[in-house]
Amino acid sequence: MTSMTTPSADDLRELVEEESRGWWLYLITGAAWLVFGWIVLSSRSEITTVWAVAVFAGMLFLLFGVGEIATSFVAQSWRWWHLILGVVGIIAGITAFAWPEPTFLTLAAVIGWYLLFEGTLQIAAALARRDTVDVWWLFLIIGVVEVLIAFWAIGYPGRSVALLIVWVGASALAKGMTQIIGGFALHSVARDLSRR
Repeated sequence: MTSMTTPSADDLRELVEEESRGWWLYLITGAAWLVFGWIVLSSRSEITTVWAVAVFAGMLFLLFGVGEIATSFVAQSWRWWHLILGVVGIIAGITAFAWPEPTFLTLAAVIGWYLLFEGTLQIAAALARRDTVDVWWLFLIIGVVEVLIAFWAIGYPGRSVALLIVWVGASALAKGMTQIIGGFALHSVARDLSRR
């Protein structure tokens, strides 16, 4: 029977220090998400075609993929998971550009499932960080909102252009807020560690 060893305080400190060095990357990707979400939501009255919805969805997936791949370079844990999500995001973006009509037809379900997955991960991460991050409750709220929107999106029978655009914009804004809050939380941890 193998015994599990718990990491020492020095090991945990080193892991947190390494993770917190990339705090600025979260701010940059968060800002990109917010800008993209704002552009999508501010131009929703001008977007009336299936192709336009597919283009915005493709950009959403590409941004997600590039952000996850960038995160895989600075993350100390779950690096492989960020890389897989990044590759899947880029493939989904290319698919949206290549086949706009099928993308439009399945977009509500895709966004709904993405929000369900992302929200569940946010809730789990918030609960796991409640002893180490002061604003863990904000991550929890964002995760709960994403899960609620996901159930609404998956269960909605109609798939109008306006509603899909709102989903794309809301997804981008939620991701941007999460990234920025996470960046500031990591920066705070890094600052606290450097004072010790």
